[in-house]
Amino acid sequence: MARSLVVKVTCGSEDAERCNQAFTVAAAATAAGADVSLWLTGEAAWFGVPGRAEEFVLEHATPLADLIGVVVANGRVTVCTQCAVRRGMVEGDLREGVTIAGAAVFAEEILADGVQAVVY
Repeated sequence: MARSLVVKVTCGSEDAERCNQAFTVAAAATAAGADVSLWLTGEAAWFGVPGRAEEFVLEHATPLADLIGVVVANGRVTVCTQCAVRRGMVEGDLREGVTIAGAAVFAEEILADGVQAVVY
C-alpha cells in the first residue's frame, strides 16, 4: 500500500513557483498511486474556484488546471474553512470535487499513521 501524502499550499500567484511546486508534487504523488489530500489555504484558496487555476501561468510549468484536475479526480482537494470565509467563499462557489473543511480535519489527516505532510 502506498503512503498517504497531505500537501498544504499557503500561497498563490504572488509566489508562483512555490505554489506550482505544491500542485506538481500533489499531482505526481497521486499519479504514483499515493492517497493524496491537497489543502488550499491563504491565497491558494482561490484555486478552488472554477476558472482561477486556468488563469495561473508559470512558464515551463504544467498548467495548474491540469494539476488540480489530477488531484480532484484521484485524491481530495480541500479549501480551509477560515480562508474561504475571509474570501467570501461557500461550497457552492467551488469547482466540482473541492470541499471546505477546517483545522480539525487537517489535524486528523496529518496525524494518521503512515502520513507524510508537506507545506508550501
